[in-house]
Amino acid sequence: MASSKLPSAQRGNSVYDTTLCVDDLREALSAHGITLPSLRVDLPSFAGRYEPPAGLVALGNCNTATARKLAGAAA
Repeated sequence: MASSKLPSAQRGNSVYDTTLCVDDLREALSAHGITLPSLRVDLPSFAGRYEPPAGLVALGNCNTATARKLAGAAA
């Protein structure tokens, strides 16, 4: 997985690290046959003056079939 290979100084809530986190999550979900089409970095979460930056991951919406796959993978 991409973010686990980052030097510790580059880990955190940067846009870059959050993007790698999204990539890792997409890859992990794909291994279970799950696709979240709206999965992305929530860029507006970086607009505030929070310390550290929010760095949110937007999971988006999914249909019931995908929700059931998620529930099965999480169980």
